[in-house]
Amino acid sequence: MDKQLASRIDAYVDEVWEDAVEDIRSLVRIRSVEDTSQACAGMPWGSANYEALTQALAIASRLGLEAHDCEGYLGYADLAGASDVQVATIAHSDVVPEGLGWTVDPFDITRREGYLLGRGVIDDKGPLVLSLYAAHFFVREVQRTGKPLPYTLRCLVGSCEETTMADVDYYLEHYDAPAFCFTPDADFPLICGEKGIFHGQFVTKEPVAGPTAALLSMDAGTVANAIPGLAGAVVSRDAADFLLSRCTKGIESEELDDGSVRVTAHGVGGHAAFPEGTENAIGKLVRLMLSENSWWQDASLLSFLQMVEKLTRTSDGSALGIDARDDVFGALTLNAGVVRTRPDGTCTITVDVRYPSSVTSDRLVETFNALAAKHSCVFTHTMAKEPFYMDPELPAIKTLLDTYREYSGDADAEAFVIGGGTYARHFPRACAFGPHNPAVKDPAWVGSEHGPDEGVSEEVLRQGLRIYIMSIARLMELDLA
Repeated sequence: MDKQLASRIDAYVDEVWEDAVEDIRSLVRIRSVEDTSQACAGMPWGSANYEALTQALAIASRLGLEAHDCEGYLGYADLAGASDVQVATIAHSDVVPEGLGWTVDPFDITRREGYLLGRGVIDDKGPLVLSLYAAHFFVREVQRTGKPLPYTLRCLVGSCEETTMADVDYYLEHYDAPAFCFTPDADFPLICGEKGIFHGQFVTKEPVAGPTAALLSMDAGTVANAIPGLAGAVVSRDAADFLLSRCTKGIESEELDDGSVRVTAHGVGGHAAFPEGTENAIGKLVRLMLSENSWWQDASLLSFLQMVEKLTRTSDGSALGIDARDDVFGALTLNAGVVRTRPDGTCTITVDVRYPSSVTSDRLVETFNALAAKHSCVFTHTMAKEPFYMDPELPAIKTLLDTYREYSGDADAEAFVIGGGTYARHFPRACAFGPHNPAVKDPAWVGSEHGPDEGVSEEVLRQGLRIYIMSIARLMELDLA
């Protein structure tokens, strides 16, 4: 390791850290959840997403980068180099909805015992600010030496990563892809591959809920790619008596003004791609509701609940016969993330599948269509992205991994694949690279990304910033033309 460069990096991180935290706070305070009902020219993902994008670009400008707004779809900020060839980072300023269960304000930063808590501190507003400060280090280096970087350094700021990633589709239609790109939106050591991602939705063919039915409404989840930690159903008084006689731990009730009762199930939320340690609250609620099938005299409602139970019984798809794995991507995961009753009394439920290369999206469509037909539902396939993989022997990949090994002291650290989806899969040469470090054991009160009380260690972020700066310096020395 270049000890002089490492020393300058350490001093820089110490100097700017409090400013970086305040910049993260300025982004966390914006509830940048996509709302296309507010979309208009220049704001394709809604006004809140645009506000966060604008704030991120303002931070970039203040840090000495040349910032550009790409018609509100996304933005970028450059430090021009001796060549137009680009080394790039890409992070995002949008977030998933806050959901329930928070003990702190989700849209501000709470600092506690060396941690930052708030929606987006790790996914992905905190890492976005790290990418901008990493570039700022090189702004200072260029000023100090009078020499431009060999390549242009570009910080891309995405704005709809949590939904469709159509911002990157727009970008690649209008701009050339960078020679190499990494996204600080994942785990260390380094992610070189991502499972396929499949989304769809079931809708009952007939109304199954309403003011004269046993089920008045059902409501759980925020987005398809999050495992819900809470699920609720409003039921008739008679149904409530039946259900409450079978209540188990984690089930509570509340009588409403009209005599109906809301029954709420508490699970353990998390990201759909990482089901280990979670408990889907929808499944918990539905298993209670099905503990005596004869109560639900509406055959369509009973059939829907039985289908939901199958979808939530296991997280590996084995209940539907779609469980699969391969040597590169590991096991398939399945999440039923959002259930809703519509004004017309029909019910919907979403599915999110992360699948290895041994499964095809066509097989998933076939399986879900058959399940829907059996349970008087219609299934709509809304999205599929094929598995993505980069060769870990690519020089740029090895450069990042070697840098992580040096800073972490873990000489055996290897690149791996995940079930999550990042921007990396959209680019010809890219990977996901930290800053979350799964080797760091967080206190129980620190939540995960997409969950309540989302949090991250400040030292993890500080170390990530050091690693990013050194990695960019080394990428600039490679032949990327």
